[in-house]
Amino acid sequence: MTSTSDGHHDLRAQLAALTTEAFRPELAEIDRLPTLEIARIMNGEDASVPTAVAAQLPRIAAAIDATAERMARGGRLIYAGAGTAGRLGVLDASECPPTFNTSPADVIGLIAGGPPALVTAVEGAEDSGALAAEDLEALALTPDDTVVGVSASGRTPYAIGAVEYARARLALTIGLSCNAGSALAAAAEHGIEVVVGPELLTGSTRLKAGTAQKLVLNMISTITMIRLGKTYGNLMVDVRASNEKLRARSRHIVALATGAPDAEIERALAATDGEVKNAILTILGDVDAPTAARLLTQSNGHLRAALTAANGA
Repeated sequence: MTSTSDGHHDLRAQLAALTTEAFRPELAEIDRLPTLEIARIMNGEDASVPTAVAAQLPRIAAAIDATAERMARGGRLIYAGAGTAGRLGVLDASECPPTFNTSPADVIGLIAGGPPALVTAVEGAEDSGALAAEDLEALALTPDDTVVGVSASGRTPYAIGAVEYARARLALTIGLSCNAGSALAAAAEHGIEVVVGPELLTGSTRLKAGTAQKLVLNMISTITMIRLGKTYGNLMVDVRASNEKLRARSRHIVALATGAPDAEIERALAATDGEVKNAILTILGDVDAPTAARLLTQSNGHLRAALTAANGA
């Protein structure tokens, strides 16, 4: 047997030991079932994912608190993964600027193989931990940064390499996988293992595992932004009004937060250059736009704290 075949044999053995790769004999003839029955089976499978996520909530919360603490000091949130996991990280990162008015440099998604890997497979990219190190080196990591390695199997070299490189540079590290006892979780300071079980299609981790990863990434970014004062209650007061829908949403958010009439909302948004948080503060705090900007700067963008200061004054 050649060294190459030995390597393939070892990899097959590794995959065979993973829950996400397990074969389900009870579904061996699923292709012969009516479409509605297959849909019902898939829907039942998906319904089990939130329960698996719930089992990891204490670990998720601890990772979020540590992330928010660093981002409050100017750190960045960086996702690193390959294939579906990498695409989910890029997706989550790309949605933060319009939702929370963050800079594209604040939340970053790295995928093995770079942007072309978003739409097509890049051969061998996920197998290189060195490639992850190169991608992170270009970002000049600091101890205030957080790197989240994402891998359903928990063995992807790119994700593990990213976490190992980041940890060596004292950045916060989170390892998100869907198998217990994963190398990725072990390599990270915060290991999160959402064990969703074998997939409907053997080894197709874009299914339950992908859904689980999306749910956890939603939590990491959203709750971190809540902790950073990017919301007021459950309102997206830092939303960036970059299109007509978001401009309408901005006005709706100010209305919900203040109960002010439309004319007053329009005046407030005009005075604050469309900044929702500032507009709310001018109305509820009865201050002018420059004062609102100053109070928000002093409160590090936390609207509740700025309101307290305005009302106290």
